[in-house]
Amino acid sequence: MALKLFLFALLLCLPTSLSSTASKGKEKKSKFNPYRYTFIDKASTFSSSSSSSFSSNGQDSSYDYIVIGGGTAGCPLAATLSQNFSVLVLERGGVPFTNANVSFLRNFHIGLADISASSASQAFVSTDGVYNARARVLGGGSCINAGFYSRADAAFVKRAGWDPKLVKESYPWVEREIVHQPKLTLWQKALRDSLLEVGVRPFNGFTYDHVSGTKIGGTIFDRFGRRHTAAELLAYANPQKLRVLIYATVQKIVFDTSGTRPRVTGVIFKDEKGNQHQALLSNRKGSEVILSSGAIGSPQMLMLSGIGPKKELQRLKIPVVLENEHVGKGMADNPMNTILVPSKAPIEQSLIQTVGITKMGVYVEASTGFGQSPESIHTHYGIMSNKNELFSTIPAKQRRPEATQAYITRNKYQLHEAFNGSFILEKLAYPISRGHLSLVNTNVDDNPSVTFNYFKHPVDLQRCVEAIRLVSKVVTSNRFLNYTQCDKQNVHKMLSLSVKANINLRPKQLNDTKSMAQFCKDTVVTIWHYHGGCLVGKVVSPNRKVLGVDRLRVIDGSTFDESPGTNPQATMMMMGRYMGVKILRERLGNKAGV
Repeated sequence: MALKLFLFALLLCLPTSLSSTASKGKEKKSKFNPYRYTFIDKASTFSSSSSSSFSSNGQDSSYDYIVIGGGTAGCPLAATLSQNFSVLVLERGGVPFTNANVSFLRNFHIGLADISASSASQAFVSTDGVYNARARVLGGGSCINAGFYSRADAAFVKRAGWDPKLVKESYPWVEREIVHQPKLTLWQKALRDSLLEVGVRPFNGFTYDHVSGTKIGGTIFDRFGRRHTAAELLAYANPQKLRVLIYATVQKIVFDTSGTRPRVTGVIFKDEKGNQHQALLSNRKGSEVILSSGAIGSPQMLMLSGIGPKKELQRLKIPVVLENEHVGKGMADNPMNTILVPSKAPIEQSLIQTVGITKMGVYVEASTGFGQSPESIHTHYGIMSNKNELFSTIPAKQRRPEATQAYITRNKYQLHEAFNGSFILEKLAYPISRGHLSLVNTNVDDNPSVTFNYFKHPVDLQRCVEAIRLVSKVVTSNRFLNYTQCDKQNVHKMLSLSVKANINLRPKQLNDTKSMAQFCKDTVVTIWHYHGGCLVGKVVSPNRKVLGVDRLRVIDGSTFDESPGTNPQATMMMMGRYMGVKILRERLGNKAGV
């Protein structure tokens, strides 16, 4: 039952085909490929004979680069590297292109509700008692998130030690292919006006840049409500040098430990039928395995492969390749709390469009049209429940079992919210609180144990209190009340309603609506911006090479000690392109052509 509540928790925490560039060049015979690109296929098709055409020397089945994880950073990285070298991408999930739950904004909540083995979203619950999700699909988190697109600020780029010129070139590379300007809904306009009314100024209009004040950001949903993901950045790839295997679950990285330093030779992965394969790296100088499995998957994979805290590896009888106590440490998640705002009129569905970027390090956003009541998960998302406390819109006589089933059948992909109203979100930008990740077992399919320690540091808690006070001003502002047509409510009454709407496994206190600090702790949820576990200077070098071993990098959010911008996906995709260009230029100089 806890897993069935997963959708509910995520919902209440809120939150065309592409160009045919990849079709240029020689096609793989004339065989029809159902995965959009000729270089994508199931993992079970892997063999020495089928992979030799992608090898670096035409004599063996080795690759110049093996990318573990075709996610938000992995897809642009692989597309870039394939311009000059042979690349193999191993993605444990399927493709997003034919998945209606991924492709359409209206199905956002349905995709997160799917906890089956084939889902694009894999549920997990942190030890803090907060429901969360990690992507399991080509395109990664860009396939299951709220779609908001906003760049990192200049200070983040400086702290990361990146080349500002190349960063400015890499963002537009992403934006040309998949990013759009949103058409604001009335609710998002009301939030915009209310933020300005309470002093979150100036108004910066529509911009990708991260600037203080109120702004409209980009979105990866087009005007038809169709999602465009990082997988579509593969349109930039050289199809003759790239191979993407889906349902390819990497089990471990293979090392040669006969020398003075461990040296990566390849990876072992299993296909969708459970059969094991080994993919080899080319012996050419510069060849690498690149981990791009995210803040959960990358530290997990390092430990499963023998790199991590010695005691933990020995506990699970994993041969120690390299001891590093920092693997899995420094985990953080940006805590979020939401306030439910009733409305007398139905609310149009929208995900993040407007954002208030405050000087206190708090972001204020909104998500509309995806809400459910605490009881709803038991009765088909609450649409037919006669126990629904929150503004039920379905007459009781239509809630018969036969009518319920008929409604579900007719509206399989058009579920509606069970009440009128929506949520205002506040997210802490730079949490000081830190946690850790550890292995539960040696099965890569199982989630590791993750602790984020939400609000453990008192400064984080105080900032949350200030944020709740700000949001309370926003939802009781004249602009908002004019839109919702509701009477101005007592703040404690609103918080009481919101306590029921925010679902996690944390214990609730009787006075949580009287104490804003207690409200913060009791109702904390995630916005999926967790990071850390393979931090720069502790696990990887500034150029993302794993310390102490050869031919291994980590390029994803696990290397970040803070989440960039109001949403990290823009910077994750930019980072894939950026690091791909850096690697090519370091290896080939001007001959790289990028």
